[in-house]
Amino acid sequence: MKSLQGCDRVAATLASEALFTMQSERPRVLYIEDHEDTRELVTLLLSQRSYEVVTGSTIETGIALASAEEFDLYLLDSWLPDGSGLELCQKIRQFDKTTPILFYSAAAYASDHEMALQSGAQAYLIKPSQPSDLCRLVSDLIENSRRVWTNAEVDQSSPVANVSATFGRQITHRIIPDTQSTAAPTAVSTSQNDQ
Repeated sequence: MKSLQGCDRVAATLASEALFTMQSERPRVLYIEDHEDTRELVTLLLSQRSYEVVTGSTIETGIALASAEEFDLYLLDSWLPDGSGLELCQKIRQFDKTTPILFYSAAAYASDHEMALQSGAQAYLIKPSQPSDLCRLVSDLIENSRRVWTNAEVDQSSPVANVSATFGRQITHRIIPDTQSTAAPTAVSTSQNDQ
């Protein structure tokens, strides 16, 4: 019984350290946009606000980067040379169910917004928009996502299994060798009601 309590403390300590690491690092944004000028402008804007921005211009690049690295937010355009942002969003959701996705697109119909949310996005912003609106939305989505990780409870009866289930992909790779876990936490959504 004492050794199980020791495991509980170790799991809680590891989870706490991983949360501190996540919150102290520069937030990382994966931005997939095929228009080079827009991509450079948004990258500059977010970089000036202390975001690390990784960019690509195709679905293929987006999937490769999203599956190989960890990000705090995915920022997607609707129209890409090799398909739609909706397709990219759906593919990302197959392996990452928790990282917020924000569409930043000139597609301005209500149906575009609705389809993005149905594909797994948390928010949709029509461009062009005020830079402050984009930055505020990026910040809000990342903060809400991090709040989920910070406020998550670790079940003391099964520390490792519940850390995986509670913190999902972001902690699983740091704590648990079994990276096949697909459990996702209850997420805070900033979709229709929170915008």
